[in-house]
Amino acid sequence: MNGRPNLDKQLSGKTFCSFYYLKEELVDFCRENKLPTSGGKIEITERIACFLDTGEVLPVHTKTKKPSNIDSILDTEKIEPDFVCTEKHRVFFKERIGKSFSFNVDFQKWLKENTGKTYSEAVSAYYQILEEKKKGKTAIGKQFEYNTYIRDFFANNAGKSLEEAIQCWKYKKSLQGHNRYEKSDLIALL
Repeated sequence: MNGRPNLDKQLSGKTFCSFYYLKEELVDFCRENKLPTSGGKIEITERIACFLDTGEVLPVHTKTKKPSNIDSILDTEKIEPDFVCTEKHRVFFKERIGKSFSFNVDFQKWLKENTGKTYSEAVSAYYQILEEKKKGKTAIGKQFEYNTYIRDFFANNAGKSLEEAIQCWKYKKSLQGHNRYEKSDLIALL
């Protein structure tokens, strides 16, 4: 046999398995032959091989989700050292804060820096972090000088474009010294 054969009912399972087919080709074959299309590529391949050899349709393997045995966290419990965001923590915070809760970077940082404080204090800190974000000026990490520069550029130059901000940033970083925005950087736009 020269080249890859078309995927059709005339193939044997062995021949079919000796060639590479894209998953979308496998799914198309399944649809044409009324086979289930669910599952990963390996499962679909096994289903097609069995069908080609025997005409039988293998049942779909369904995974039953195990009920989660998540221990609950008490408000008075202390944040553990080396805090790691887990499903148990997510459940706790969603119960206290609501469905909109997410482990944002600032909150994760707070949790890691406040070992020994209670989870009740963590909930309060989450709301405080959200309030600070609403006020606008959240801290940008020291390593993100570009982001800080661009934010400060726009804070001082309403109506200027991102291209102009980038032009000033390139000028600034070519100079010796700090990389914080200064009004004098606008010389780069002349």
